[in-house]
Amino acid sequence: MKSRSDMALLSLLILAALVQGHLALTGSECGSSYRRPEYTDIAVYCGTESINLAIQVCPVIYTGYNESLLILNQMAIDPLCRGTLDATATPPVVRFSFPLRQLDACGSIFHTTSAPGTGIFSDFSNIQMVNISGVVRSFDPTLGTVTYNTELKYFYSCAYPLQYLVNNTQVDVSSSSIAVKDNNGSFISTLSMQLFKDGNYTAPLAIPSVGIELRTRIYVQVMAANLTSQYHVMLDRCYASLSPLPTNSTFFNLFVPCSKDLFTNVSENGNSQKARFSFPAFRFIEQQNQTISTYFLHCITRLCETSACAQFKQCRRRRRDIQTTTITDGLSDTTLITSGPIRTRADTPLTTEEGALSSAQKDSANGASVGLGIALAVLVVAGTIAALVAVSFHRKLRMLR
Repeated sequence: MKSRSDMALLSLLILAALVQGHLALTGSECGSSYRRPEYTDIAVYCGTESINLAIQVCPVIYTGYNESLLILNQMAIDPLCRGTLDATATPPVVRFSFPLRQLDACGSIFHTTSAPGTGIFSDFSNIQMVNISGVVRSFDPTLGTVTYNTELKYFYSCAYPLQYLVNNTQVDVSSSSIAVKDNNGSFISTLSMQLFKDGNYTAPLAIPSVGIELRTRIYVQVMAANLTSQYHVMLDRCYASLSPLPTNSTFFNLFVPCSKDLFTNVSENGNSQKARFSFPAFRFIEQQNQTISTYFLHCITRLCETSACAQFKQCRRRRRDIQTTTITDGLSDTTLITSGPIRTRADTPLTTEEGALSSAQKDSANGASVGLGIALAVLVVAGTIAALVAVSFHRKLRMLR
């Protein structure tokens, strides 16, 4: 139990560490914002690299504090965790910003949970989510026995799903503002999919308008940028579909958790902040009468904690068999990013030349056959006429005798 003198000394130390010990704004400067605190006084933005808080400062002043007396997770000494006054905002606010790295998150609590997948991820029995939470409290500098200041507490929480579908479209995350704040964030803008033409993943693959040749090796990389080192990238399932949005579209699985196509090679998955695989260019039989076959790649991507990635690498049964020809679940609740179309041409130039040569040879053979038939017909007619002439001459010779 700390004595009163210890508490007083602690209060003095904290006050000495704060940016300001006087009011930066007055009640008259606050205008109509000078009022009692309300539940809507905090706004939370759950970003891909940091969490940002904005707390209206005029209700704080009304209660008897100032912006320097709002302490984030009791981290009063760390200058990176202190709030800064933004008097240009309407109404004025105190802003806090801290990165998502667990060691630098200003005392925020990281809690990872697992639950059965829903929506597009309903085939998966284990979907992870990380919740980052904390509280901004007021510090009362009163040294006496009693105080007349109300204690202020502003709770915040950001929930980040660790599973995404990487393909063609991006959906923004909406947010609202309440004092005890739970909010959803997304790491999706840190993820990107790129196609390469070499095994070193250094030469980007440029797909011409006429398509690439069948069996051309395509190297795919899904990578996370500006993401905390706490997570690795792991691909749960990658597949190709005829539609950029794979709803009700024919698809072909390149690999799923327990199996992969014979010609697909997964070189890196779940070991770092990038995943890599390759496959030979193919075409859909459904497009066999088209000169160019166009399809799109999609990867269901998991961000797993480095300590938990191993368990997701193990072959595990999905809750439902996915070996069907269409996908019926919608994508309205899913965040997506860009990946361009892949085009393959039905015939190579060599095949076309061989076909033309074969056609010319066939026409030549047909011409020779017709000529031979005409020659035979002429010979038959000539032989018949000669025989008739011979018979007629023989009859006349007998009559003369």
